[in-house]
Amino acid sequence: MANLILEMKDITKEFPGVKALDKVNLQVKEGEIHALCGENGAGKSTLMKVLSGVYPFGTYSGDILFQNEICNFKTIKDSEELGIVIIHQELALIPELSISENIFLGNEIANKGVINWHATTLKTKELLKKVGLNESPNTKVDSIGVGKQQLVEIAKALSKEVKLLILDEPTASLNEDDSENLLNLLIEFKKQGMSAIIISHKLNEIEKVADSITIIRDGQTIETLNMKQDKVDEDRIIKGMVGRDLTNRYPTRTPKIGQTFFEVKNWNVYHPLHTDRKVIDDVNLHIRKGEIVGIAGLMGAGRTELAMSIFGKSYGKKISGQMLKDGQEVHFNDVSSAIEQGIAYVSEDRKGNGLILMEDIKQNITLASLSKITKNAILDKNKEILVAEEYREKLRIKTPSIFQKAGNLSGGNQQKIVLSKWIFSEPDILILDEPTRGIDVGAKYEIYTIINELAMDGKGILIISSELPELLGMCDRIYTLNEGRITGELNKDEANQEKLMTYMTRSKIRG
Repeated sequence: MANLILEMKDITKEFPGVKALDKVNLQVKEGEIHALCGENGAGKSTLMKVLSGVYPFGTYSGDILFQNEICNFKTIKDSEELGIVIIHQELALIPELSISENIFLGNEIANKGVINWHATTLKTKELLKKVGLNESPNTKVDSIGVGKQQLVEIAKALSKEVKLLILDEPTASLNEDDSENLLNLLIEFKKQGMSAIIISHKLNEIEKVADSITIIRDGQTIETLNMKQDKVDEDRIIKGMVGRDLTNRYPTRTPKIGQTFFEVKNWNVYHPLHTDRKVIDDVNLHIRKGEIVGIAGLMGAGRTELAMSIFGKSYGKKISGQMLKDGQEVHFNDVSSAIEQGIAYVSEDRKGNGLILMEDIKQNITLASLSKITKNAILDKNKEILVAEEYREKLRIKTPSIFQKAGNLSGGNQQKIVLSKWIFSEPDILILDEPTRGIDVGAKYEIYTIINELAMDGKGILIISSELPELLGMCDRIYTLNEGRITGELNKDEANQEKLMTYMTRSKIRG
């Protein structure tokens, strides 16, 4: 049996009103990639925060042994000094600083207190090359997208002498090509002797890279499996996670598609800072009542920029073109007017743009539609509670109370709150930007069911997703986008991953 680099024994962690971890056990061998799987709220991220010192010694019970030594980490710095580095699901970068400044913050390359910027830049370039990010070290983090920011986080982790690398949903913000590159990088690190723990809801990734897998459900260890010896496949993992077989990933739906009721014509958008750079170039698209339409594109193709420019011009400058709703030209000059006229947008960045983390669940759910729970400018708090409880139950938000702060919930449950907020606004058109990012397969199915129900009610749905199987499984029609241009339009019966990828990399629309 290979030596253990890590052993966590009977880890128990409680929060007010909930036991997040109940005598959880985890063993990781030297030089292996160990996957940690479970539904949202199962306790995966909490366990890793215990390991890394985010939740310090004394706030939990149980033992942590690293390289056969008992560890009592009081801070993240304590764990990092031993070579345990965690990349959290939530980005922890400073937007106003450059990429190189973020990577070496607190770990500066310096001599007698003076930073060696030349060496810092060279090392940053080397790290960026490793993670496949083609950006200048001097680029400010707030000028790059969420996906690229995730790569900066990974580069930051690699800048330290890592023995055990923990990745919490590392590819959630990445497209398929970038995810593949990262997974191959993990395999290369393993060959060099590095151990890793990976938390991911993308089970195909687990199958590709993991040697072992530990499944956690409701804060308890269910089982640990050897991926090869136990012949583990996705269905086996899902059964352990949800406690039952899940035979179909996408709920069945018989589309009832009506007339075109939303159109974008000759839509052009320029970069908000570099106003001579066109980000969206002469885009034309339409959505029919009851139709689920997808947008596929590689990172940087302009998918999010297109969605935000439509949603009250919340992105871009010098925006031109037409939008028509029910055959009439409409103008959404700000977010409020877009909401009032039946447009909703679920951002890919739920923490930055989707939630107020310091506020409770009920306030987040009702925030975009306060007029529905007020009378004579007075908030009906009882009605607010009833609405929040309804969506808590409907979307299975795992929380001890709707009075819990949104920032205390897992990433998947936070995403459910964002969806609740916009569904409560009763939009005619719902734009979903990476709607299931960081969400487990069971919760995904529930969200897909809700999306289908909205479509059956005659709503128009626009889904942006980096997961091509998701688009193929859910959409009636899919547009492909490359460099801000629509390059293809495929109906459900003619679309497949190969065709989508072909059109996603074209510079011109197919003939």
